[in-house]
Amino acid sequence: MHLLPLPAFDDNYIWTWRDDAGRALVVDPGQAGPVLAAADDGLQPAGILLTHHHGDHIGGVDELRRRWPTLPVIAPVDDRITTASQRVGDGDRVRIGDWVFETIAVPGHTVSHIAFHGHGLLFCGDTLFSLGCGRMFEGTPAQMLGSLDRLAALPGDTLVCCGHEYTLSNAAFARVVEPDNPALARRIEEAQAMRQSGRPTLPSTLALECATNPFLRVDVPAVGAAIAGHAGHAVDGRVDAFAALRRWKDGFRA
Repeated sequence: MHLLPLPAFDDNYIWTWRDDAGRALVVDPGQAGPVLAAADDGLQPAGILLTHHHGDHIGGVDELRRRWPTLPVIAPVDDRITTASQRVGDGDRVRIGDWVFETIAVPGHTVSHIAFHGHGLLFCGDTLFSLGCGRMFEGTPAQMLGSLDRLAALPGDTLVCCGHEYTLSNAAFARVVEPDNPALARRIEEAQAMRQSGRPTLPSTLALECATNPFLRVDVPAVGAAIAGHAGHAVDGRVDAFAALRRWKDGFRA
């Protein structure tokens, strides 16, 4: 099997998971062009997985369905996604050919956001990023923290395939929150080298994210102290700590 992110827009990734014959799952195709270009090089889409309704994740589906009219499109239960051939929710199993994925509800970025976990991979859209997490456009801090907790509980060697190349921008904030974290310093150095050589910083692993991502580390004393220090007062409980951390990040300028 071959895992390949196709760059789209300024910083999106369309993930493809293909077998040796070229048959592939396509995840969150916000643009059709990168997939069509990959098809010219032998990619044969077998199905589309959609994590949420935002246009930069679903915008290319109509054009891809015109090229491959019978292509299954698996999406969350959300009327804003009109191209779905199958709707799935928490705990549902998705099977396309030999591929089987579990659906995990991860509300927060949007209320209907889902992730797909299987074959050692996690397609998590805009819920979990490398060194960060998505903005809460529709969900609550409690929902988003609960979603991140569920993802963090998956096996540590799970490959995190998120929707955007945000690692270095997230790193600037993470370094302010936890400047004395040696694992974070190594991750930043490695990510800088990857980008300088034109390589994606993804996929990450859940173990690496748990060791470096401040949004998965609100229970770590150093992170809690940084949150309280920025807020100027003690923070009551982990949900409030997460909410304060997300607000901090929303207003952060490197």
